Amino acid sequence: MGTESPRIAILGLHLEANAFAPPTTRADFEAQCWEEGETISRLARDVSHLPSELPGFYARMDETGPWTPAPLIIIGAPPGGPIEQALFLDFLDRVRNRLVAALPVDAVYVASHGASSATGDEDSDGTLLAMVRQIVGPAVPIVVTHDLHCNVSERLVEAADSVIAYRTNPHVDQRERAAEAADLLRAMLAGLRTAKAFIRMPIAPPSVTLLTADGPYADLIRLGQELTTDPILNISVTGGFVFADIPKCGMTINVTSRGDQEAADHAAQQIARAAWADRARYRRRLTPLADAVDLARQSASGAIKPIILADVADNPGGGGRGNTTWLLAALHEAMVPGFVLGVFIDPDLAADAHRAGAGAHLHAVFNRAESAFSKRFESGATIEKLTGGTDIGRRGSSAGKRFNMGPSALLRLDGSGLRVVVASLRRQLAEPRMLEMHDIDIALARCVVVKSRGHFRAGFDEFFDGDSIFEVDTPGLTSPVLANFAWRRLQRPIWPLDEDARWG
Repeated sequence: MGTESPRIAILGLHLEANAFAPPTTRADFEAQCWEEGETISRLARDVSHLPSELPGFYARMDETGPWTPAPLIIIGAPPGGPIEQALFLDFLDRVRNRLVAALPVDAVYVASHGASSATGDEDSDGTLLAMVRQIVGPAVPIVVTHDLHCNVSERLVEAADSVIAYRTNPHVDQRERAAEAADLLRAMLAGLRTAKAFIRMPIAPPSVTLLTADGPYADLIRLGQELTTDPILNISVTGGFVFADIPKCGMTINVTSRGDQEAADHAAQQIARAAWADRARYRRRLTPLADAVDLARQSASGAIKPIILADVADNPGGGGRGNTTWLLAALHEAMVPGFVLGVFIDPDLAADAHRAGAGAHLHAVFNRAESAFSKRFESGATIEKLTGGTDIGRRGSSAGKRFNMGPSALLRLDGSGLRVVVASLRRQLAEPRMLEMHDIDIALARCVVVKSRGHFRAGFDEFFDGDSIFEVDTPGLTSPVLANFAWRRLQRPIWPLDEDARWG
């Protein structure tokens, strides 16, 4: 083996754990991604359902010289509650057994989301990294890539040689960050040793304030890139995922340098001071529901251009169930024509539609089993289109990636004519193909309601500019109004929940 054709272990855990959602089960992972062994290498070099970092890492390693992949296990589930503890322990056992069998390895690449937790382990990502480090020893390079909505622990930072996070939100740079990880591993195998700096800030920004095109977080990302000059190799400013409701939530600054600890510390301090000075900007006014309905009316009449109403409080991409009916009921009652809602997650209703068949009329019952936020809604509806729910994304974070919504249907509601895409598996509407595969011409829609927090912006930007997007204030598991939640484990005080939050 050795550096001429290094043997690199590859593993990852993708879950964004929302403490207020039901626990994540093995079935949730199997419905999205559970792959082990050499199958990972085949899928990473093809169009597949793997997290986008894997194709990016393999492509860059293939470009830069000989190497030997040692793929262990990659699992990924839609954002939901913490992983069932027994399942997490089973995953750790699989990682341990496969890694021990793969030894010796020259390096390790960990492609994880970074905001997981388990029902019995608040620092599941740190536990994973600490175990990997213990197995491979102190000299083997370990590089980690994370989503910028990760919750980073000191234990993880200690175990890794570098933490590299996405720099775009919506996320469209996963492949590039994985390629950066590949280049760093190549450099470390050639003798480079890194120095690291890490700072956690008492700031837990609502997710809608973490866009990277403009706003306070975008300014921090740009500052980080300005400071990334030799000897600084990478600056990753992560916004965190507050809905995990654990002590390690919060914005973090992660700096990797070319062995220069003083330079790494100095860069981290510069970013931290800028973040704290700008903290007041991490607030966002949402559009009240009544105003959203009025905007939909104006758009339908042609008084204003077509719009998107973002149901940010029910984002399946953050642990929402994708089945709240506040917007659905309000727009249907208002009889606003020319709009589409997607994706509404209701496997029972999707199954009803598939049994009835395309063209049939049925009494559509949304949420026949009600919960705190997911209220029952009923309407007569015509089934306009049925699909299996699988396709390949064409834009944004899903571009070139296979997705699966399970059996799906397009319903047109009686009276209002509202069209609703109903799916079986929890997926946020971030990709236009999710509508187009149901024969919806998005360019003709006057109003599109998306159950998504922000990734739709990269998928639908060919139809709607930023001025056409309105984030609606409704109840839900991912509401940006953080005061709505009964926090139990979040470290307090923390901004913007607490005005008395302090950072020295």
